[in-house]
Formats: sequence, C-alpha cells, structure tokens
Amino acid sequence: MTPLLPAPKVFTPTLHGTHDPNTGGHAQAPKGPSSPQGRSKKKSRKHQRFMERRALLEQKGLLSPRGCPGSQTPEAHTTLAKASGTTGHKVPKRTVSTSLSPNASPDSIARHHSVLLSQGSASSKKVRTSSLVLRPGKYVAIDCEMVGTGPQGRLSELARCSVVNYEGDVIYDKYVQPELPVVDYRTRWSGITKQHMKNAIPFKAAQAEILKILKDKIVVGHAIHNDFQALKYFHPKDRTRDTSQIPALKKRAGLPIRANVSLKNLARHLLHKKIQVGCKGHSSVEDAQTAMELYRLVEVQWEKKLAHNLPPRTPSPVTDPSADSSHYLDDQYWPTDLMASGL
Repeated sequence: MTPLLPAPKVFTPTLHGTHDPNTGGHAQAPKGPSSPQGRSKKKSRKHQRFMERRALLEQKGLLSPRGCPGSQTPEAHTTLAKASGTTGHKVPKRTVSTSLSPNASPDSIARHHSVLLSQGSASSKKVRTSSLVLRPGKYVAIDCEMVGTGPQGRLSELARCSVVNYEGDVIYDKYVQPELPVVDYRTRWSGITKQHMKNAIPFKAAQAEILKILKDKIVVGHAIHNDFQALKYFHPKDRTRDTSQIPALKKRAGLPIRANVSLKNLARHLLHKKIQVGCKGHSSVEDAQTAMELYRLVEVQWEKKLAHNLPPRTPSPVTDPSADSSHYLDDQYWPTDLMASGL
C-alpha cells in the first residue's frame, strides 16, 4: 500500500486589506510613488495651493513656465483653469494685441503700427484694419471753404467747415458767418453764396464747436495749414496728417516728389474719381472725404515711417532698471552753500 504524500503548498498573493495567516493580521500595501497613498500625498491641498500660485504667476508673466519656453505642463494648465474659473484643453498663445486704448497718444499709435509691421506680412493685414480697432473716433478729416473780406476781398475768412470720421461719415458741416462783411463770396471755388449766410452761425460759436471735435484727434487734410489759419487755430504737428506733404502719395501717383499737387489731381490719379468739377464750386464734405481716402491708401507706410522718425525715449529710473541715477549724489550736484556748511 502506497503511503499518501503531503499536498504541495500553493502560494497565494496577498491582496490589500486581506487576512494573512502567516502574520495573523492584515497585509499592508507597499508605500511608494505609484501607490494611492503616494498619489494622494502628492495631490495634497498644500501642493494644489502651490500649483495655483505658480500658475497665476506664470499667467501674469512674473514666472516663466516650466518645460519648453512658451508652454505649460498639463498639470499647471489644469490648475490655472481651476484658479481662473475657466475650463479648456488648449493654452492660448501669446500674441501682440491689435487694439490700443482710445486715449492712446499718436506716438503710441505709431509705435504700435511699427511693432505689428515687424511681425511679417500676416500682421500687416492687422495693421490695415487696426485703425478701426484702435480709434474709430481718433482720426478725422477736415476741409474749410473761405470767402473774401477786408479791402478788395483779399482777406480769407471761414464760411463753411466740414469734418468727417475715419469712415468718411459727416460729423460736422455748418456754414459760418465771417467776422467782417463779405466782399467776395468766391462762389466759383468756395461754392458759397449770399443765400448760405442766412442760416450761418457766428464764427466764435463755430470755432468752439470745431475745436472741441479736433481736441486730442489726429487731423487729416490737404494743405491743412490753410484750414487751421481760417479757424485761427494751431494743431500739434505730430497729430497732423497733410496729404499734400506725403511723398508716398506723389510717388504712387507718378508725380514729382517736390511738386505741389492738388487734391483734385491726387484723386484723379489714385482714386480714379473726379472732384471739384463744374461752376458751382467745391464741396468741403467731398474734399474732406477724399483727403481721408488718400490717407488710408498709405496709412500703414506713413505711420511706419513716422514711428521710425520718432526720437528715442529717455530711459526712466522708475521703469528702466538700467538707468542709474546714483551719479546725482556726486558733489557737483549739491548746492554750494550746503557744501560750504558741511565743511
């Protein structure tokens, strides 16, 4: 009779939370980075607060993102979405905004054009449309019609003023009563007749209304110094765009750079339209609209040139850390009487 052999022992792996007969208790799960306990420790509240702060600093540009420049880790992006209250999977790329404050100075506008132009042809399209975004009311075009007063009508006084916006829409158009009696209406050129003066407003009232519109604006016009002279007003040069003084327009029309070109000729060559025709005189509305159209033809090129011609900004100790003002502590900058009393 064959004796029975003992049954072989089969090893059974111990599961989490199961009873271990060898130890008489529950088996403990190994702790490590891949275990649930390790992951929960990593995702602790303290760590989440740290990641939120880091994401906010990266968003404000005070801290460079981890990993490749211009990129964020998925964890940081998730934390940033939670901190800002937004959700999404794509991190928005940083781009130069095509918009400026409505109160932006002409220097800022010109520099903004230059920055966009330096980014390539794709950004040039943004510059072309940026005027609508930057300042729908920042640019205006003006044209005035004058009549003759004084001895033999040789003095020119304002009789009509028209102002249009960037789109060419009329925002001001009124007849103006000159301060001196009209001697020559110059109807063939001005289009003004005696009938128009019946509903004309006094010069001082018109001047106040017009200057209120021109305040803080960039004004476009053709031979615009004549219009300002009629208004008895001086507009800052850096905010003036005279289409009679733009070489790019003359070059584009195939005309001599130094030649005095009329608005009528520029409109015929570049806009292919006829203005100032007939014997009824000029229309100040039509002339202002034409000046604005001509400006918009070369707006990008002209603003870029103005930006390059701007003087360099003086570094400020407040905004520029490289500007060192410690040399003002030298003896040469101290008052002589104070130096004498200190000796």
